[in-house]
Amino acid sequence: MVQLYLCEPTWDDIEDDASGKQRISLLTKLETIILSLMSSGGRSEARLWLCNTLSGMRSLNPQNQQEVFVKLLRSKPRKLGLASQLLQMIFEKKPKKVGAILAQNSHMLENFFRGHPDRIMQWFSSFAGSSDLQHRKGAKALSQFAFVNRDICWEELEWKGKHGQSPAVVATKPHYFLDIDIQQTVENFLEYVPEFWSSKEFAESLEGGEILFMDSKFFVQLFLDLMYKEDSKDMWEVIDEFLMEESFSSLCQHLLIVLEEKDLLLFLELSRKFLKLKREHMDPGTSFNWFEMILSKFSISDSLDQLLMLNAVVNKGRQLVRLIREEEAREEKMQIKDIVLQVCVSSCHPNSLAPLMVECLKTKSLNSITWLGLQSFALHYRLLEESQTLESWEIIFQSNGISFRNSEKYSLLDSSGFSEDIVSDIDERTSVGVKRRKKEKNRKKRRKHLDHDESNNDLFDLDFSTYSSSLLSKSSSWLLSTDGYSTIWNAVDLPEHLSMHCFSTWMKWIFAKWGNAD
Repeated sequence: MVQLYLCEPTWDDIEDDASGKQRISLLTKLETIILSLMSSGGRSEARLWLCNTLSGMRSLNPQNQQEVFVKLLRSKPRKLGLASQLLQMIFEKKPKKVGAILAQNSHMLENFFRGHPDRIMQWFSSFAGSSDLQHRKGAKALSQFAFVNRDICWEELEWKGKHGQSPAVVATKPHYFLDIDIQQTVENFLEYVPEFWSSKEFAESLEGGEILFMDSKFFVQLFLDLMYKEDSKDMWEVIDEFLMEESFSSLCQHLLIVLEEKDLLLFLELSRKFLKLKREHMDPGTSFNWFEMILSKFSISDSLDQLLMLNAVVNKGRQLVRLIREEEAREEKMQIKDIVLQVCVSSCHPNSLAPLMVECLKTKSLNSITWLGLQSFALHYRLLEESQTLESWEIIFQSNGISFRNSEKYSLLDSSGFSEDIVSDIDERTSVGVKRRKKEKNRKKRRKHLDHDESNNDLFDLDFSTYSSSLLSKSSSWLLSTDGYSTIWNAVDLPEHLSMHCFSTWMKWIFAKWGNAD
Protein backbone atom coordinates (compact mmCIF):
# COMPACT_ATOMS: atom_id res chain seq x y z
CA MET A 1 0.00 0.00 0.00
CA VAL A 2 1.36 3.46 -0.95
CA GLN A 3 1.50 6.04 1.82
CA LEU A 4 0.76 9.57 0.55
CA TYR A 5 1.75 11.46 3.74
CA LEU A 6 -1.25 13.79 3.72
CA CYS A 7 -1.46 14.27 7.49
CA GLU A 8 0.56 17.25 8.66
CA PRO A 9 3.28 16.28 11.13
CA THR A 10 3.21 17.40 14.74
CA TRP A 11 6.27 19.57 14.26
CA ASP A 12 7.28 19.90 17.89
CA ASP A 13 7.47 16.12 18.33
CA ILE A 14 9.73 15.43 15.35
CA GLU A 15 13.18 14.17 16.20
CA ASP A 16 16.07 15.21 13.99
CA ASP A 17 17.19 11.70 13.14
CA ALA A 18 19.25 10.27 10.30
CA SER A 19 16.27 9.04 8.28
CA GLY A 20 15.72 12.48 6.75
CA LYS A 21 19.29 12.61 5.45
CA GLN A 22 18.98 9.03 4.18
CA ARG A 23 15.87 9.91 2.24
CA ILE A 24 17.56 13.01 0.80
CA SER A 25 20.46 10.82 -0.33
CA LEU A 26 18.04 8.55 -2.20
CA LEU A 27 16.19 11.50 -3.75
CA THR A 28 19.48 13.07 -4.85
CA LYS A 29 20.41 9.84 -6.63
CA LEU A 30 17.01 9.89 -8.33
CA GLU A 31 17.60 13.50 -9.39
CA THR A 32 20.98 12.61 -10.90
CA ILE A 33 19.51 9.78 -12.94
CA ILE A 34 16.60 11.89 -14.20
CA LEU A 35 18.94 14.72 -15.19
CA SER A 36 21.15 12.24 -17.02
CA LEU A 37 18.21 10.84 -18.98
CA MET A 38 16.94 14.32 -19.78
CA SER A 39 20.36 15.41 -20.97
CA SER A 40 20.83 12.39 -23.20
CA GLY A 41 17.54 12.54 -25.05
CA GLY A 42 14.92 14.76 -23.52
CA ARG A 43 16.38 18.17 -22.74
CA SER A 44 14.63 19.96 -25.59
CA GLU A 45 11.38 18.33 -24.55
CA ALA A 46 11.99 19.34 -20.94
CA ARG A 47 12.47 22.92 -22.10
CA LEU A 48 9.11 22.77 -23.89
CA TRP A 49 7.55 21.54 -20.65
CA LEU A 50 9.05 24.46 -18.76
CA CYS A 51 7.82 26.98 -21.35
CA ASN A 52 4.37 25.45 -21.11
CA THR A 53 4.40 25.81 -17.33
CA LEU A 54 5.62 29.40 -17.54
CA SER A 55 2.76 30.20 -19.93
CA GLY A 56 0.36 29.28 -17.13
CA MET A 57 1.58 32.02 -14.79
CA ARG A 58 -1.15 34.51 -13.92
CA SER A 59 0.52 37.06 -11.67
CA LEU A 60 1.97 39.34 -14.35
CA ASN A 61 -0.45 42.01 -15.57
CA PRO A 62 -0.29 43.39 -19.16
CA GLN A 63 2.06 46.19 -18.13
CA ASN A 64 4.38 43.71 -16.41
CA GLN A 65 4.53 41.35 -19.37
CA GLN A 66 5.21 44.24 -21.75
CA GLU A 67 8.10 45.41 -19.58
CA VAL A 68 9.59 41.92 -19.29
CA PHE A 69 9.57 41.20 -23.01
CA VAL A 70 10.74 44.67 -24.05
CA LYS A 71 13.70 44.47 -21.65
CA LEU A 72 14.48 41.08 -23.11
CA LEU A 73 14.26 42.42 -26.66
CA ARG A 74 16.52 45.37 -25.84
CA SER A 75 19.09 43.36 -23.90
CA LYS A 76 22.58 42.73 -25.29
CA PRO A 77 23.42 40.96 -27.47
CA ARG A 78 20.38 41.59 -29.65
CA LYS A 79 17.70 38.92 -29.45
CA LEU A 80 17.12 38.67 -33.19
CA GLY A 81 15.46 35.25 -32.98
CA LEU A 82 13.02 36.47 -30.35
CA ALA A 83 12.31 39.69 -32.28
CA SER A 84 11.75 37.73 -35.51
CA GLN A 85 9.29 35.40 -33.82
CA LEU A 86 7.45 38.34 -32.27
CA LEU A 87 7.20 40.06 -35.64
CA GLN A 88 5.72 36.90 -37.15
CA MET A 89 3.08 36.94 -34.42
CA ILE A 90 2.26 40.59 -35.14
CA PHE A 91 2.06 39.89 -38.89
CA GLU A 92 -0.45 37.10 -38.28
CA LYS A 93 -2.58 38.74 -35.59
CA LYS A 94 -2.26 42.49 -36.19
CA PRO A 95 -1.19 43.01 -39.82
CA LYS A 96 -2.79 46.45 -40.00
CA LYS A 97 -0.56 47.70 -37.18
CA VAL A 98 2.60 47.06 -39.17
CA GLY A 99 0.84 47.87 -42.43
CA ALA A 100 0.45 51.42 -41.14
CA ILE A 101 4.20 51.62 -40.57
CA LEU A 102 4.86 50.27 -44.05
CA ALA A 103 2.60 53.00 -45.43
CA GLN A 104 4.73 55.62 -43.65
CA ASN A 105 7.87 54.10 -45.19
CA SER A 106 6.47 53.05 -48.55
CA HIS A 107 9.61 54.16 -50.42
CA MET A 108 11.42 51.24 -48.81
CA LEU A 109 9.35 48.87 -50.95
CA GLU A 110 11.21 49.79 -54.14
CA ASN A 111 13.85 47.20 -53.32
CA PHE A 112 11.13 44.66 -52.59
CA PHE A 113 9.94 44.79 -56.21
CA ARG A 114 13.14 45.64 -58.08
CA GLY A 115 14.37 42.54 -59.90
CA HIS A 116 11.41 40.41 -58.73
CA PRO A 117 8.88 40.01 -61.54
CA ASP A 118 6.92 37.42 -59.55
CA ARG A 119 6.31 39.91 -56.73
CA ILE A 120 5.34 42.58 -59.27
CA MET A 121 2.74 40.32 -60.85
CA GLN A 122 1.37 39.15 -57.50
CA TRP A 123 0.84 42.66 -56.12
CA PHE A 124 -0.01 44.77 -59.17
CA SER A 125 -2.08 42.44 -61.35
CA SER A 126 -5.38 42.76 -59.50
CA PHE A 127 -7.11 44.96 -62.07
CA ALA A 128 -10.88 44.68 -62.23
CA GLY A 129 -12.69 43.33 -65.24
CA SER A 130 -15.85 44.84 -66.72
CA SER A 131 -18.03 43.04 -64.15
CA ASP A 132 -15.84 43.69 -61.12
CA LEU A 133 -16.37 46.63 -58.81
CA GLN A 134 -12.87 48.06 -58.57
CA HIS A 135 -9.16 47.42 -58.83
CA ARG A 136 -7.45 46.07 -55.72
CA LYS A 137 -4.12 46.35 -53.86
CA GLY A 138 -1.23 47.50 -56.06
CA ALA A 139 -3.40 47.65 -59.18
CA LYS A 140 -5.65 50.21 -57.49
CA ALA A 141 -2.64 52.29 -56.41
CA LEU A 142 -1.15 52.18 -59.91
CA SER A 143 -4.35 53.23 -61.66
CA GLN A 144 -5.18 56.03 -59.21
CA PHE A 145 -1.67 57.42 -59.30
CA ALA A 146 -1.59 57.23 -63.09
CA PHE A 147 -4.79 59.29 -63.43
CA VAL A 148 -3.81 61.90 -60.84
CA ASN A 149 -0.27 62.24 -62.19
CA ARG A 150 -0.89 61.44 -65.85
CA ASP A 151 1.28 64.35 -66.95
CA ILE A 152 4.41 62.73 -65.51
CA CYS A 153 3.75 59.00 -65.81
CA TRP A 154 1.13 58.12 -68.42
CA GLU A 155 3.80 57.53 -71.02
CA GLU A 156 5.39 54.94 -68.76
CA LEU A 157 2.32 52.74 -69.01
CA GLU A 158 3.07 49.83 -71.33
CA TRP A 159 0.09 48.43 -73.28
CA LYS A 160 -0.15 44.97 -74.75
CA GLY A 161 -2.01 46.18 -77.88
CA LYS A 162 -0.68 48.02 -80.92
CA HIS A 163 -1.32 51.40 -79.36
CA GLY A 164 -1.83 52.86 -75.94
CA GLN A 165 -5.04 54.16 -74.40
CA SER A 166 -5.70 57.76 -73.50
CA PRO A 167 -6.64 58.79 -69.96
CA ALA A 168 -10.04 59.93 -71.16
CA VAL A 169 -10.87 56.54 -72.67
CA VAL A 170 -9.61 54.55 -69.69
CA ALA A 171 -11.54 56.81 -67.32
CA THR A 172 -14.78 55.64 -68.92
CA LYS A 173 -13.64 52.05 -69.36
CA PRO A 174 -11.44 51.10 -66.34
CA HIS A 175 -11.26 47.47 -67.47
CA TYR A 176 -8.91 48.62 -70.23
CA PHE A 177 -6.22 48.46 -67.56
CA LEU A 178 -6.35 44.71 -68.10
CA ASP A 179 -4.43 45.40 -71.32
CA ILE A 180 -1.46 46.83 -69.46
CA ASP A 181 1.85 44.96 -69.51
CA ILE A 182 2.10 44.98 -65.73
CA GLN A 183 5.68 43.80 -65.34
CA GLN A 184 7.10 46.31 -67.82
CA THR A 185 4.96 49.17 -66.47
CA VAL A 186 6.08 48.64 -62.87
CA GLU A 187 9.70 48.31 -63.97
CA ASN A 188 9.28 51.66 -65.77
CA PHE A 189 7.93 53.18 -62.57
CA LEU A 190 10.88 51.79 -60.63
CA GLU A 191 13.26 53.43 -63.10
CA TYR A 192 11.55 56.67 -64.09
CA VAL A 193 8.73 57.47 -61.62
CA PRO A 194 10.26 57.54 -58.12
CA GLU A 195 7.35 59.70 -56.94
CA PHE A 196 5.02 56.68 -57.08
CA TRP A 197 6.86 54.76 -54.33
CA SER A 198 6.33 57.49 -51.76
CA SER A 199 2.86 58.48 -53.00
CA LYS A 200 -0.34 58.50 -51.02
CA GLU A 201 -1.88 56.01 -53.44
CA PHE A 202 0.86 53.41 -52.99
CA ALA A 203 0.94 53.97 -49.22
CA GLU A 204 -2.79 53.31 -48.93
CA SER A 205 -2.39 49.97 -50.69
CA LEU A 206 -0.03 48.85 -47.93
CA GLU A 207 -2.12 49.81 -44.90
CA GLY A 208 -4.04 46.53 -44.70
CA GLY A 209 -0.83 44.55 -44.31
CA GLU A 210 -1.67 41.93 -46.96
CA ILE A 211 1.70 42.49 -48.62
CA LEU A 212 3.45 41.06 -45.53
CA PHE A 213 2.45 37.54 -46.51
CA MET A 214 4.08 37.71 -49.93
CA ASP A 215 7.50 37.28 -48.35
CA SER A 216 7.46 37.38 -44.56
CA LYS A 217 11.22 36.81 -44.37
CA PHE A 218 11.88 40.05 -46.25
CA PHE A 219 9.53 42.05 -44.06
CA VAL A 220 10.86 40.55 -40.83
CA GLN A 221 14.31 41.80 -41.80
CA LEU A 222 12.89 45.20 -42.78
CA PHE A 223 11.22 45.63 -39.39
CA LEU A 224 14.27 44.31 -37.54
CA ASP A 225 16.20 47.15 -39.15
CA LEU A 226 13.53 49.62 -38.05
CA MET A 227 13.73 48.26 -34.51
CA TYR A 228 17.44 48.04 -34.00
CA LYS A 229 19.22 50.14 -36.63
CA GLU A 230 16.83 53.06 -36.79
CA ASP A 231 15.26 52.59 -33.32
CA SER A 232 11.92 53.60 -34.83
CA LYS A 233 9.63 55.05 -32.18
CA ASP A 234 6.55 54.03 -34.17
CA MET A 235 7.76 50.45 -34.45
CA TRP A 236 8.45 50.13 -30.74
CA GLU A 237 5.03 51.61 -29.96
CA VAL A 238 3.41 48.89 -32.05
CA ILE A 239 5.46 46.28 -30.17
CA ASP A 240 4.52 47.78 -26.79
CA GLU A 241 0.85 47.78 -27.68
CA PHE A 242 0.91 44.22 -28.98
CA LEU A 243 2.74 42.91 -25.90
CA MET A 244 0.10 44.46 -23.66
CA GLU A 245 -2.87 43.23 -25.68
CA GLU A 246 -1.72 39.65 -26.32
CA SER A 247 -2.24 37.11 -23.55
CA PHE A 248 0.79 36.15 -21.49
CA SER A 249 0.10 32.49 -22.25
CA SER A 250 0.22 33.07 -26.00
CA LEU A 251 3.41 35.15 -25.76
CA CYS A 252 5.18 32.47 -23.75
CA GLN A 253 4.10 29.61 -25.98
CA HIS A 254 5.26 31.37 -29.14
CA LEU A 255 8.33 33.25 -27.94
CA LEU A 256 10.09 31.34 -25.16
CA ILE A 257 10.74 28.31 -27.35
CA VAL A 258 13.21 30.29 -29.51
CA LEU A 259 15.30 31.58 -26.58
CA GLU A 260 18.70 30.23 -25.77
CA GLU A 261 19.01 28.95 -22.22
CA LYS A 262 20.88 32.01 -20.95
CA ASP A 263 18.10 34.21 -22.35
CA LEU A 264 15.43 32.00 -20.77
CA LEU A 265 17.22 32.50 -17.44
CA LEU A 266 17.12 36.25 -18.05
CA PHE A 267 13.39 36.03 -18.74
CA LEU A 268 12.89 34.20 -15.43
CA GLU A 269 14.91 36.81 -13.55
CA LEU A 270 12.99 39.69 -15.15
CA SER A 271 9.66 38.01 -14.33
CA ARG A 272 10.78 37.25 -10.78
CA LYS A 273 10.86 40.96 -9.90
CA PHE A 274 7.11 41.23 -10.41
CA LEU A 275 6.37 37.86 -8.81
CA LYS A 276 8.21 38.90 -5.64
CA LEU A 277 6.02 41.98 -5.34
CA LYS A 278 2.85 39.89 -5.62
CA ARG A 279 3.86 36.80 -3.65
CA GLU A 280 1.55 37.55 -0.73
CA HIS A 281 -1.44 37.76 -3.08
CA MET A 282 -0.82 34.46 -4.85
CA ASP A 283 -3.51 31.83 -4.49
CA PRO A 284 -1.87 28.52 -3.52
CA GLY A 285 -4.34 26.47 -5.50
CA THR A 286 -2.63 24.85 -8.47
CA SER A 287 0.78 23.51 -9.35
CA PHE A 288 1.28 26.50 -11.67
CA ASN A 289 0.70 28.84 -8.75
CA TRP A 290 3.25 26.91 -6.74
CA PHE A 291 5.72 27.38 -9.57
CA GLU A 292 5.14 31.14 -9.44
CA MET A 293 5.72 31.10 -5.68
CA ILE A 294 8.92 29.13 -6.16
CA LEU A 295 10.21 31.66 -8.70
CA SER A 296 9.23 34.54 -6.45
CA LYS A 297 11.12 33.15 -3.46
CA PHE A 298 14.26 31.65 -4.95
CA SER A 299 16.77 33.19 -7.33
CA ILE A 300 17.60 30.93 -10.25
CA SER A 301 21.22 29.90 -10.72
CA ASP A 302 23.22 30.18 -13.93
CA SER A 303 21.89 26.79 -15.05
CA LEU A 304 18.41 25.61 -15.93
CA ASP A 305 19.10 22.02 -14.88
CA GLN A 306 17.44 22.12 -11.48
CA LEU A 307 14.45 24.10 -12.70
CA LEU A 308 13.93 21.82 -15.71
CA MET A 309 14.06 18.78 -13.48
CA LEU A 310 11.80 20.30 -10.80
CA ASN A 311 9.18 21.30 -13.35
CA ALA A 312 9.33 17.85 -14.93
CA VAL A 313 8.76 15.93 -11.70
CA VAL A 314 6.05 18.28 -10.39
CA ASN A 315 4.09 19.46 -13.41
CA LYS A 316 4.93 16.93 -16.13
CA GLY A 317 5.11 13.63 -14.29
CA ARG A 318 3.22 11.67 -16.91
CA GLN A 319 5.42 12.95 -19.73
CA LEU A 320 8.56 12.26 -17.69
CA VAL A 321 7.47 8.67 -17.06
CA ARG A 322 6.95 8.25 -20.79
CA LEU A 323 10.40 9.72 -21.47
CA ILE A 324 12.00 7.33 -18.98
CA ARG A 325 10.23 4.32 -20.46
CA GLU A 326 11.19 5.28 -24.02
CA GLU A 327 14.89 5.58 -23.22
CA GLU A 328 17.16 2.64 -23.99
CA ALA A 329 19.05 2.96 -20.68
CA ARG A 330 18.02 -0.27 -18.98
CA GLU A 331 20.39 0.17 -16.03
CA GLU A 332 19.06 3.64 -15.23
CA LYS A 333 15.49 2.36 -15.35
CA MET A 334 16.30 -0.38 -12.86
CA GLN A 335 17.99 2.16 -10.60
CA ILE A 336 14.91 4.39 -10.68
CA LYS A 337 12.66 1.47 -9.85
CA ASP A 338 14.90 0.47 -6.95
CA ILE A 339 15.08 4.00 -5.53
CA VAL A 340 11.31 4.49 -5.85
CA LEU A 341 10.77 1.21 -4.02
CA GLN A 342 13.06 2.30 -1.18
CA VAL A 343 11.48 5.74 -0.93
CA CYS A 344 7.87 4.55 -1.03
CA VAL A 345 7.85 1.11 0.57
CA SER A 346 10.55 1.04 3.23
CA SER A 347 8.81 3.79 5.24
CA CYS A 348 5.05 3.43 5.13
CA HIS A 349 4.22 5.06 8.46
CA PRO A 350 2.07 8.18 7.92
CA ASN A 351 4.63 10.33 9.79
CA SER A 352 7.75 8.88 8.14
CA LEU A 353 8.06 11.87 5.81
CA ALA A 354 8.42 14.22 8.80
CA PRO A 355 12.25 13.99 9.06
CA LEU A 356 12.53 15.06 5.42
CA MET A 357 10.21 17.99 6.14
CA VAL A 358 12.49 19.04 8.98
CA GLU A 359 15.48 19.01 6.64
CA CYS A 360 13.50 21.11 4.16
CA LEU A 361 12.68 23.66 6.85
CA LYS A 362 16.32 23.90 7.87
CA THR A 363 17.70 24.13 4.33
CA LYS A 364 15.19 26.78 3.21
CA SER A 365 16.41 26.78 -0.40
CA LEU A 366 15.35 25.58 -3.83
CA ASN A 367 16.88 22.22 -2.86
CA SER A 368 14.07 21.82 -0.32
CA ILE A 369 11.43 22.16 -3.01
CA THR A 370 13.39 19.83 -5.29
CA TRP A 371 13.38 17.09 -2.66
CA LEU A 372 9.62 17.36 -2.21
CA GLY A 373 9.13 17.36 -5.98
CA LEU A 374 11.22 14.21 -6.33
CA GLN A 375 9.31 12.58 -3.47
CA SER A 376 6.00 13.34 -5.21
CA PHE A 377 7.34 11.90 -8.47
CA ALA A 378 8.45 8.74 -6.66
CA LEU A 379 4.86 8.35 -5.45
CA HIS A 380 3.62 8.91 -9.01
CA TYR A 381 5.97 6.23 -10.33
CA ARG A 382 5.03 3.78 -7.58
CA LEU A 383 1.28 4.33 -8.02
CA LEU A 384 1.60 3.43 -11.68
CA GLU A 385 3.11 0.07 -10.78
CA GLU A 386 1.12 -0.87 -7.68
CA SER A 387 -2.46 0.22 -8.33
CA GLN A 388 -3.83 -1.95 -11.11
CA THR A 389 -7.34 -2.71 -9.85
CA LEU A 390 -10.33 -0.70 -8.71
CA GLU A 391 -10.11 -2.29 -5.27
CA SER A 392 -6.44 -1.32 -4.86
CA TRP A 393 -7.26 2.32 -5.61
CA GLU A 394 -10.04 2.37 -3.06
CA ILE A 395 -7.70 0.89 -0.45
CA ILE A 396 -5.28 3.76 -1.15
CA PHE A 397 -8.09 6.32 -0.78
CA GLN A 398 -9.27 4.80 2.48
CA SER A 399 -5.86 4.38 4.07
CA ASN A 400 -4.87 7.97 3.22
CA GLY A 401 -8.05 9.64 4.45
CA ILE A 402 -9.38 10.51 0.98
CA SER A 403 -13.17 10.43 0.74
CA PHE A 404 -14.53 9.38 -2.62
CA ARG A 405 -17.63 8.77 -4.70
CA ASN A 406 -17.78 6.49 -7.68
CA SER A 407 -18.70 7.96 -11.03
CA GLU A 408 -22.21 6.46 -10.93
CA LYS A 409 -23.12 9.16 -8.38
CA TYR A 410 -23.66 6.79 -5.49
CA SER A 411 -23.43 8.06 -1.94
CA LEU A 412 -20.31 9.75 -0.62
CA LEU A 413 -17.85 7.24 0.77
CA ASP A 414 -15.92 8.31 3.82
CA SER A 415 -12.30 7.51 4.65
CA SER A 416 -13.33 4.14 6.09
CA GLY A 417 -14.72 3.18 2.72
CA PHE A 418 -18.41 3.09 3.66
CA SER A 419 -21.24 5.29 2.48
CA GLU A 420 -22.36 8.09 4.75
CA ASP A 421 -25.87 6.79 4.13
CA ILE A 422 -24.95 3.21 5.01
CA VAL A 423 -25.65 1.88 8.47
CA SER A 424 -23.02 -0.58 9.68
CA ASP A 425 -23.82 -4.21 10.35
CA ILE A 426 -23.43 -3.61 14.08
CA ASP A 427 -26.02 -0.81 14.08
CA GLU A 428 -28.32 -2.44 11.56
CA ARG A 429 -30.24 -4.50 14.13
CA THR A 430 -31.12 -1.38 16.13
CA SER A 431 -31.90 0.97 13.24
CA VAL A 432 -33.97 -0.99 10.74
CA GLY A 433 -36.78 1.55 10.85
CA VAL A 434 -34.46 4.50 10.24
CA LYS A 435 -32.73 2.70 7.40
CA ARG A 436 -36.06 1.75 5.81
CA ARG A 437 -37.34 5.34 5.93
CA LYS A 438 -34.07 6.60 4.46
CA LYS A 439 -34.24 4.00 1.71
CA GLU A 440 -37.78 5.03 0.80
CA LYS A 441 -36.86 8.73 0.85
CA ASN A 442 -33.83 8.17 -1.38
CA ARG A 443 -35.88 6.00 -3.72
CA LYS A 444 -38.42 8.81 -4.20
CA LYS A 445 -35.65 11.37 -4.89
CA ARG A 446 -34.06 9.11 -7.48
CA ARG A 447 -37.34 8.46 -9.23
CA LYS A 448 -38.09 12.18 -9.41
CA HIS A 449 -34.93 12.78 -11.46
CA LEU A 450 -35.01 9.68 -13.65
CA ASP A 451 -37.08 8.69 -16.66
CA HIS A 452 -39.60 5.97 -15.93
CA ASP A 453 -37.47 3.28 -17.45
CA GLU A 454 -38.39 -0.10 -16.01
CA SER A 455 -34.85 -1.41 -15.83
CA ASN A 456 -33.62 1.73 -14.07
CA ASN A 457 -36.43 1.53 -11.54
CA ASP A 458 -35.57 -2.08 -10.81
CA LEU A 459 -31.95 -1.12 -10.26
CA PHE A 460 -32.68 1.68 -7.86
CA ASP A 461 -35.22 -0.37 -5.93
CA LEU A 462 -32.28 -2.40 -4.59
CA ASP A 463 -31.35 -1.80 -0.97
CA PHE A 464 -27.77 -0.49 -1.45
CA SER A 465 -27.22 -0.14 2.27
CA THR A 466 -26.63 -3.88 2.50
CA TYR A 467 -23.72 -3.75 0.03
CA SER A 468 -20.08 -3.13 0.80
CA SER A 469 -18.12 -0.22 -0.68
CA SER A 470 -16.38 -2.55 -3.12
CA LEU A 471 -19.71 -3.41 -4.71
CA LEU A 472 -20.83 0.21 -4.73
CA SER A 473 -17.68 1.33 -6.50
CA LYS A 474 -17.41 -0.94 -9.49
CA SER A 475 -17.15 2.17 -11.68
CA SER A 476 -13.81 2.82 -13.39
CA SER A 477 -13.59 6.37 -12.07
CA TRP A 478 -14.15 8.41 -8.93
CA LEU A 479 -14.88 11.84 -7.54
CA LEU A 480 -12.38 12.68 -4.79
CA SER A 481 -12.28 14.99 -1.80
CA THR A 482 -8.79 16.09 -2.93
CA ASP A 483 -10.38 18.60 -5.30
CA GLY A 484 -13.80 18.97 -3.70
CA TYR A 485 -15.35 16.26 -5.91
CA SER A 486 -15.11 18.61 -8.90
CA THR A 487 -13.51 16.22 -11.42
CA ILE A 488 -13.99 12.58 -12.40
CA TRP A 489 -10.66 10.76 -12.09
CA ASN A 490 -9.90 7.41 -13.69
CA ALA A 491 -7.04 5.01 -13.04
CA VAL A 492 -4.96 6.51 -15.85
CA ASP A 493 -5.03 10.02 -14.41
CA LEU A 494 -4.92 9.22 -10.69
CA PRO A 495 -1.13 8.78 -10.26
CA GLU A 496 -0.48 12.25 -11.65
CA HIS A 497 -3.35 13.86 -9.76
CA LEU A 498 -2.51 12.32 -6.40
CA SER A 499 1.22 13.05 -6.65
CA MET A 500 0.52 16.68 -7.53
CA HIS A 501 -1.97 16.89 -4.67
CA CYS A 502 0.69 15.56 -2.31
CA PHE A 503 3.25 18.09 -3.52
CA SER A 504 0.77 20.94 -3.15
CA THR A 505 -0.13 19.80 0.38
CA TRP A 506 3.50 19.57 1.48
CA MET A 507 4.29 22.95 -0.04
CA LYS A 508 1.48 24.57 1.94
CA TRP A 509 2.99 23.20 5.13
CA ILE A 510 6.51 24.35 4.23
CA PHE A 511 5.54 27.83 3.07
CA ALA A 512 3.38 28.30 6.15
CA LYS A 513 6.30 27.39 8.43
CA TRP A 514 8.72 29.57 6.48
CA GLY A 515 6.24 32.43 6.63
CA ASN A 516 5.91 32.08 10.39
CA ALA A 517 9.68 31.96 10.74
CA ASP A 518 10.04 35.18 8.72
